[in-house]
Formats: sequence, C-alpha cells, structure tokens
Amino acid sequence: MKDQLQIAIDKLQQMQMGNGGFPWFSGNTYPSRYITLHIASGLGHLKKLQISTSNEFVDMLQKAITYLDQETIQDYDRLLTQANTIRAQSRNEKEGNQQVAEFMERQHVGNDQIQYLYMRSFFPEIKTSEKATTALRYYEKQSQRYWKEFNLYDKAMITLIHFRSSNSQFANEILKSLAENSILSDEMGMYWKENKSGWYWNEAPIETQSLLIEAFSEIQSADKNLSEKEKQKTVDELRLWLLKNKQTSQWKTTKATTEAIYALLLNGTDWLSLEDQVECSIGGKRVFTDRQKTTAELGTGYFKTSWKKEEIKPSMSEVSLTKKGNGVAWGGLYWQYFEDLDKITSAETPLRLSKKAFLVSRTAQGELLTEINTNTSLEVGNLIRIRIELGADRYMEFLHMKDMRASGLEPVDVLSEYKWKDGLGYYQSTKDASTNFFFDSIEKGVYVFEYDLRVNNKGSFSNGITTIQSMYAPEFSSHSGGIRISVK
Repeated sequence: MKDQLQIAIDKLQQMQMGNGGFPWFSGNTYPSRYITLHIASGLGHLKKLQISTSNEFVDMLQKAITYLDQETIQDYDRLLTQANTIRAQSRNEKEGNQQVAEFMERQHVGNDQIQYLYMRSFFPEIKTSEKATTALRYYEKQSQRYWKEFNLYDKAMITLIHFRSSNSQFANEILKSLAENSILSDEMGMYWKENKSGWYWNEAPIETQSLLIEAFSEIQSADKNLSEKEKQKTVDELRLWLLKNKQTSQWKTTKATTEAIYALLLNGTDWLSLEDQVECSIGGKRVFTDRQKTTAELGTGYFKTSWKKEEIKPSMSEVSLTKKGNGVAWGGLYWQYFEDLDKITSAETPLRLSKKAFLVSRTAQGELLTEINTNTSLEVGNLIRIRIELGADRYMEFLHMKDMRASGLEPVDVLSEYKWKDGLGYYQSTKDASTNFFFDSIEKGVYVFEYDLRVNNKGSFSNGITTIQSMYAPEFSSHSGGIRISVK
C-alpha cells in the first residue's frame, strides 16, 4: 500500500504545473481550477483519515493551495474593480460608498468559492497571504448570508466550513434544517427527496450523500448533548441509503466511489465484523451451520444454499431471519414451482407489475377499449392491446422486463427499437413468444407500456405473465397475474 501511495503521488507530481494547478488530463497546457480543487480536497480527506504522507506530498499540496489562493484573489479583485467603477460613476462620495456597500452585500459567492472554502477548511495550518485571507473571510461571510440559495451539496460544504472555522452555532442551525427536510425510512435509511442527478458537478447524488455523512458525522461527534448511540444512529441511517443505492445501481465514476468510501470510513458503528452472522431458520431448523460459516464469502459474509424438490416440506414455508450484532444485511428467498400461467397471481415487491389486455374496436368516436376477461369471446383478426403498468419505489438501474405472449396472437409491431416515452428511455425487442423491455435506469414512479397484437388462431390460450428483474440485484423481481383468452 505504501508503494501504491508513492506511485499515485509520483503521477500527480508529474501532472502538476509550474503554478501549482493540475490540468484536466495529462498533456493539457492550462490548469483546471475544478480539478485542482478536487485533488486538494481529496488530499484533505487523506489528512482527515490520518494517512501518513511524505514531504513530497506536503510540497505538492502547498503549491496547489497557492494556485487556488491566487484564483480566489482574482475573483475578489474583479469584484473590487466593479465596485470602483460604481464609485467613479456616482454623483458624490457618500452616494458612491452607499452603492458600493450595497453591491458588495449582494450574492457574489458561487460553487467555486464554496469548494475553495471547503478545501481550505482541511488545512488551517497552511498560511496564506493577507489578500487571500481577506478574500476568504469575505466569501465565508457571503456563504453564511446566502446559504439557503444553494443545493444540498453546497449546503453540506457550507456547514463544514463554518464548523471548522469555530462558527459551530451557525453550522448546527444548517444541520438542524437539513435533518428536518430529510426522509427517514426503515429500509432506505435517511435521505433527501431533492437529492437527484443533474447536469452540474454539484448535482451528483452519491457525492452529495457522502458530503452529508461527513457533515453529520463531524458536527454531531462534537455535540456534548448527544449520546454516543444517538451520534452513531444518524450516521448509520445515512450510510444505509448509500449502500442501498449501491444494491440496485452503480456508482458511476471513480469520484463517486472514492467519496462514498471516504464517507463510510469516517464514523458510525463497525459494519464489517463477521463475528455475529444472520441467523436463518427454515421450518424450525437452522440453515447457517458451522460448515457454511467456513464457506461464507470473506468481507461480506455472503452464503447461498438450496434444496431439491424431494426435500421441500410444507413446514418450510415458515422462514425466520434474525440479524445479530451491528450493521445491515439483506438477502433473497426464491421458491420455484410449477403452475398454469393463467392461475398465477401478481407479486408485491419494490417493483409492482399489472398486466391487462383490451379488445380494440373502431367506432365513429374513435378507438373503444374493452377489457378482456374469462367471459370475453374473441375472433380471429381482432386487435388486442396489451397494457403493462410498472411501479418502482426507488431509483434502479439495469432491469429486464419480459412480457409473455399467447401462441394464438401475433405482434403488430415486429421491429426491435429504442423508445422514449414519458421521460423514460428503453429498448423494446420482439421475440417469438414474448416482448422484452430493457431499461438502463428507472426513476421512482409509475410507468405504462402498450403494444398491439393480432388474433391469429382459434382456441383457448394462456397469455402468460409479465416478469421484471434487476440484472445485478436479482432479489428485486416481480411478476404480474396471468390472463387466459378464448378465441372462437
């Protein structure tokens, strides 16, 4: 690990430019303020985790901070230039001073300055010039005045900025406001409805949740009015959302992954201990035996077991799961059995599916849809519209939905293609016995899909069920009820 750390430092040193800034990518001829802020903040995280560093590390950090100090000074100088222009255009000195004061009181702090103040809060021991200190104090004051104008990401940074600058009363006020606007769920933990993906770097859900964990962890750990259990409980609830998000979707970037890991390492109870496992009993008999303890996956405690059909007994429908010790656990129980498709009832999970079939009739007023049931008699040539309603209670990625089709029906639309409907993009593929839908991602909400079939043969048919499953978290699956159709 020491060698790997040195290799990383060497790479950064090679990329650092003469003025202390870092480029967006190696070979670029000009520095990136954002990338330099990101790297310097990352070095601050290493310091917070008490990672031992070399003199090269300190030298590189000093140069980066000097560059960022200069960038902030230039921001402040531009404001002073505008203020001087306003003063010069005023009718008298008193009026000019008043206009300048009003101008400087307006909001001039933005994301770059907030990120700079956050980075600077890690290194109070690194001295700066008088001009940089003046600019820093000005933007610090601005952040306190206009904190409500920022999103969650920036609010978390502002909270930490003021807490580390000994303005703990104001920091606690923001933290209280953040807590009051959060959502608390037994399954999902503590999170914020407004924490959604956007186009900008400070609109990233994983990085935002990680920053909020950092803020709550650091500020509450210093609160003498809270017990140790209360401090850990809040942080654990925040960490839970982070891990539940990872269960059904990916952390899309190295930046998101490193920020999340940093947040998970900061505080809270120890969730990595494997001494106390989940106790699982099926039909009154323990499943997790000493033999399976030795085969459980290191680090996660994951294990899997299954039964053959002759081993299945009615008593095994009673399942008991007991979580011992700290941390979180989740798993899946699958019961596979044979049944006529039209007799299957729908399943209620975090994914909900409902499937209906309608007879489409052409009238003078337009299309008339009549829901098909067991008493509906169809004829060859009839047009049938399949309507699938999908409900998701959380954001998920990489899902496959399969809708079975009766052998007496033929699809009208046979071309496979990418579609966009009601803010959802998906790929629809038509196969011999089913229509398949592939989703890169699904936001929380309800979605409706429709496609047409033509009655092709006489007889009584099962039109099957619709199933959906997360490709990387298979415990998130669901199916609709079955439909039987009769054709004269």
